[in-house]
Amino acid sequence: MDTHLEKLRTALARVDGHAVTVRAWGGKLAGVLSAGGRLLACGNGGSAAEAQHLTAELVGRFKDDRQPYAAIPLHADTSSMTAIVNDYGADEVYARQVRAHGRPGDVLVCLSTSGGSTNVINAALAAQEAGILAWALTGPAPNPLADVCDETVAVPFDDMATVQEVHLAMIHMLCDAVEEAL
Repeated sequence: MDTHLEKLRTALARVDGHAVTVRAWGGKLAGVLSAGGRLLACGNGGSAAEAQHLTAELVGRFKDDRQPYAAIPLHADTSSMTAIVNDYGADEVYARQVRAHGRPGDVLVCLSTSGGSTNVINAALAAQEAGILAWALTGPAPNPLADVCDETVAVPFDDMATVQEVHLAMIHMLCDAVEEAL
């Protein structure tokens, strides 16, 4: 048996109970998007790639042909990102963009395998100050990001590559739930 696949099977079994939460997020997000709201998403490294994957599924399509929805990966605007890092520091790179792009009632999805990324935590705090719902996909809890988000799905597994793969499965579940609700 391939060790990698065994780790993934084990981690997926540990989050099976979170499917209800992710499906509920999909219903809520469908309401936000169909009313003209936005999804903002952030993360670092592989989590940034997954944030961008999530937003691409909403601006484009996941399964069904439908109208595009407003979804912004906060790491993708390199000019803004580098200007913010230069002027305010890396810890503010996402928080400043949340303040710029987010509106009350929008949703921020924060991805962090460690749950300890300061710039992602600061984005969640900025979201709460602005009346934006903050959801987190993290690795094992407790962690600082889970503590500051409205809701969290924490993957109780210590292999970060496996945690990221589970996050991708959760992102696909979220997109599926959004399209079902629409």
